Amino acid sequence: MNERLVEQLDLLPNYLSHHIALTLAALVIGILICLPLAALVTRVKSLQWPVMTFASVLQTIPGIAMLALMVPLLGQIGALPALIALVLYSMLPMIRNTVTGILDVDASLTEAARGAGMTDMQVLRLVELPLAAPVIIAGIRTSAVWIVGTATLATPVGATSLGNYIFSGLQTQNYTSVIVGSISAAALAIVLDQFIHLIEIAVSKRKKALAYGAGIGLLVLLTAGLFPLLQRANSASENERIVIGAKTFTEQYVLAELMSEMLSDAGFEVEVRSGMGSTILFEALVNNEVDCYVDYSGTIWANYMERTQVPKGDTILTELTAWLKSQHNTLCLGALGFENTYALAVPREFAESESLKSVADISRLSKNMKMGSDYEFFGRPEWESLREAYDLQFTDLLSMDHSLMYAAIKEGAVEVIAAYSTDGSIAAFDLVTLADPQQALPPYDATLLLSPKAAKNMRLVATLRKLVGNITAEEMRSANKAVDLDGLSVSESARELRKSLEDNN
Repeated sequence: MNERLVEQLDLLPNYLSHHIALTLAALVIGILICLPLAALVTRVKSLQWPVMTFASVLQTIPGIAMLALMVPLLGQIGALPALIALVLYSMLPMIRNTVTGILDVDASLTEAARGAGMTDMQVLRLVELPLAAPVIIAGIRTSAVWIVGTATLATPVGATSLGNYIFSGLQTQNYTSVIVGSISAAALAIVLDQFIHLIEIAVSKRKKALAYGAGIGLLVLLTAGLFPLLQRANSASENERIVIGAKTFTEQYVLAELMSEMLSDAGFEVEVRSGMGSTILFEALVNNEVDCYVDYSGTIWANYMERTQVPKGDTILTELTAWLKSQHNTLCLGALGFENTYALAVPREFAESESLKSVADISRLSKNMKMGSDYEFFGRPEWESLREAYDLQFTDLLSMDHSLMYAAIKEGAVEVIAAYSTDGSIAAFDLVTLADPQQALPPYDATLLLSPKAAKNMRLVATLRKLVGNITAEEMRSANKAVDLDGLSVSESARELRKSLEDNN
């Protein structure tokens, strides 16, 4: 069997278990909320329009936006914001089908029940709900499939799911990972849908044996799916559990895997939460939801400290270390030894024909050019500083997945990109990075950050301190290139990088 496929399948029990737990919790909570609410709506007609409208509006919000909104509202990352978002996203089918099913019950049957002396609650419980059950279960079935699909978007908010396959695979161009994640999510949705469909048929045709069989099958599926999660929880209780965070590009995946291997060998129980946005990850660290991750001095300086002036030398690293300690009680363990800065990049042929050496040279051409960047750059203060310092007036600013920027500039979709200086793709696509003589962009030294809680763990600090000052830009660039261009997996690249560090020491 293909080695890369085996590596991805090894991750399946953990990802699938988390995905099933998230799906099951959201579905059960959704049922407990929506069925009583829908029943109330059928009794209080004035509630029908606002409740149905609210549920419909929720459905129009993109799933990833719903998930992202939960983080600032709740002030935390992980399963809770994902769970609440999924519950909200599941409401419309269950409410709509329950209301429709109850209202469609033959009026003569309800009148006969009332004529026999039943109370309104008895009519609902003994007549309307049993008759509407097939329609209600069909709504639950629809919600279950929606939840399975939407849960794959939970990765950026720090919740482990099958989406980890998809997000990491897209960023590292590991399409085996994307395929495994997509097939697994689709298979889970199909199996869950079919079991619930069997229950729907059993209720409709009054077949108790079929209902019991489907229920047992569903229970076996959920138990088998949740078993790795329960097993992991028991294991974590015996060892110190460390959560490593990572952003949404190759370098972050490699560094997170490198730290994971080092900590695992040191006896820690490790969990990696990757594919997270800069701000969400930083807040998670401050709130002890993530124990450690690699950030960049320029990001901290401009985005979190909100500084605009760029001092020279080691001033930034010294000041941000003090600021992190005083404002957030977090520890900057130190710089890893390389800088990964934003740099405007253009094709070499174009740079030579237009004599482009710095960002100042391109400002005169920008009115006729399009620029591409990752999802964050154009919303960051660094872009505003760069734009104002050089009077950049591009005709269009296109945000895209980082892994697609290089293909975009090669195909002429954009003329300039905001590249990362340690990307192996810069040389592979024969691009030239432009100098920043005005120093509009701060330095981006890769720094290792520890949460307030993790900073007190001296064994953890001692293990990770081995990385400080020991990774060169060339080593990091080679590790990134190995994944993006040479076809190595993230774990293989991390092992190669670790071997290189051990050989140097």
